[in-house]
Order: sequence, then structure tokens, then C-alpha cells
Amino acid sequence: MTHAAPYISSSTPAEIASFIASRSSLVVLTHAKPDGDALGSALTVCRAAARVGVAAEAWLLGPFPTWTDHFATWGAGQTPIRKLSPDNLQLPSSEPDGIVVVDTGSWSQLRPLDAWLKPRAARAAIVDHHLHGDAEAAPRRLITTTSASCTEALAPVIDALLGLEPAAPIPVDIATAMYLGLATDTGWLRFSNTSSATLRLAARLVDSGVDHPAIYEAVEQQQRLTRPAALGAALRSLTMHHGGRVAIMLLRDSDLRAIGAVGEDTGGFAEPVLAVQGVQVVATLTEMPPQADGKPLVKASLRSKPGPNAVDVARIAATLGGGGHARAAGIKLNLSADDAVATIARALA
Repeated sequence: MTHAAPYISSSTPAEIASFIASRSSLVVLTHAKPDGDALGSALTVCRAAARVGVAAEAWLLGPFPTWTDHFATWGAGQTPIRKLSPDNLQLPSSEPDGIVVVDTGSWSQLRPLDAWLKPRAARAAIVDHHLHGDAEAAPRRLITTTSASCTEALAPVIDALLGLEPAAPIPVDIATAMYLGLATDTGWLRFSNTSSATLRLAARLVDSGVDHPAIYEAVEQQQRLTRPAALGAALRSLTMHHGGRVAIMLLRDSDLRAIGAVGEDTGGFAEPVLAVQGVQVVATLTEMPPQADGKPLVKASLRSKPGPNAVDVARIAATLGGGGHARAAGIKLNLSADDAVATIARALA
């Protein structure tokens, strides 16, 4: 019986930096539906590579945050981004000299780019901070699970690549991309993954010229009116389980269509419910439109409070084919909405 290789580091930050610097061209990949950390990490690698003379382009699988282009053009010039549709994947015929995968190492999160990456994995590197992934996706891996964001895991790589001392200022266009990932993956430095190292990096990035209020405004204060409507629908669906320790919300596809909400309108809904006394875990389920093969699909997001009795939601998600962090994880379920709620409730028992 063949066992999968452990998803752990096989390279140092200096070795990843040397790999990037030795390439003539790079493609940077990240997980589908990129969030702030995925986008920030991809921009960080592209911009740092460009500073050492390596042509780099980020390939992103939609849907995309509304502020994607805003950050791609932040600073000097346009960072090359190729926006790809999962339903109509059109890739260039040219072959990159190297590939860097950021903020994931999981085949399931790279679909449908996994079919392109698998025969090219030998020329790939991964920088990630998640607990689970597929080691065979790249022979060079820097997996730093203690980092609050992938951009935090990238910090020593960027220092090595640009020849910077650990506390030295970072070029502001790179620092902005790094702060985007750091801030969004820590809930603006509120979540339990925020460590002293995270705060020191945040201070370094601000000292490098990052405009924190402007980044916050671009990400958090440009929402559509459909977002509070979707939040209202989620809160109306709220059910409590296991003595009030587990809260589950369900966003039905019909409700989202009636509101006119899209995927980016539905993130971060767990926070107001986690603020309730006694609640340890919040599961937010989103029913997707019927799939092409007719199978139902529900996406579940799990969030848990820190503390001595904290629930490791990544471990629970893994039992259902998902994964993520100890306090934040996700699952895709080919179940009806009601069956998905029952399945999640049982798993969280």
C-alpha cells in the first residue's frame, strides 16, 4: 500500500528564493475563488520576481473579489494577472520556466488547473500555511503552519530574494500586497492566529509605507447593498445545536438569487454569531446552483472560537473531505441543503 507523502516543508525560504531568482519566467497559481491572502500572495511573488528580472504572471480562477483590479494596479504599473474562467479555461501555449503555488497545495483547490499543473509539477514550488495539502503537487515546499497568512510565510522568502535584512523596509508595492493577505486572513489582526510575529510583520509593512486605512476601505467599505441583505437571510436561517455550542446558518440558492447576491457578498458571516456567549463553532452553508452533472453542491465554512476548549474545525472538515486551519476550515458537500445541515450537525457533535 502506497502512503501519501507528508505535507511538510522540503525547502528553506532561501532555497525557494533561489528557485525563483533562477527562473526566466514564472506562473504563479493559487486556489480558485481567491481571497485577500491568495491575491496578496500571488501579487507578492510576481512583484518580487520582477525586481530580480524574472517575468512573472499570476493565473487566477474566478470568481474574483471586486477589488482584484484595484490591488493589481496599486503602485507602479500593472502586475500581470490572467483571469481564468473555470468553465472556459483558456491557457497560453507558452511554457513557463517555473511555477509557484501560493496559499494552497491541494489538488482539490486548484481544479481545473490541476490537469495543467500535474505534468509540470517537477518545475513547481509551493509556499503555504495550511495544515493539509498534496505533497506531490511540488517537490519544493515551504509549509509554515504557524504563519497567520501565506504572505507572512512569504516574508523570509522575499527577504532572501531581495537581499533584505529581516526588519528592513520592503518596497511599498510588495509590502501592500503582503499586508492585504496578512490583514484579511487575521480579520484585521483580531483573530486568534495573530501572533507576536504577525504583529511585528504588520508594523514592518506599515513602516514600509503601507496605507492601512486605504486597504481597509478598499476591502471592507465598498460592499454592495446585497451583502447586508444576504447577512439578514443567513441570520434568519440560524439554528442552534448541541446545547447552543454550535450555530448553523444556511443560505439557500433561491434566497441568494432573489436578493441578487453573488459569492463575494457572503463571506465573514460567522463573526457576529461567534460573538454570542456559549457558541463555540459557527457553520455557514451556502447552497450552490445545480451542477452540470445534476448533483447538488453545498459549500460549508466552519469557524471556531479560540480558548482552552477550542474546536479544531480542520480536523472535523477533513472527515468530510475538506480542510483548512484549526479555527477556519471549509468543505464541499454533494448533498441537498437540508442533508448538508444534518451532516454538519452530526460531524460537530
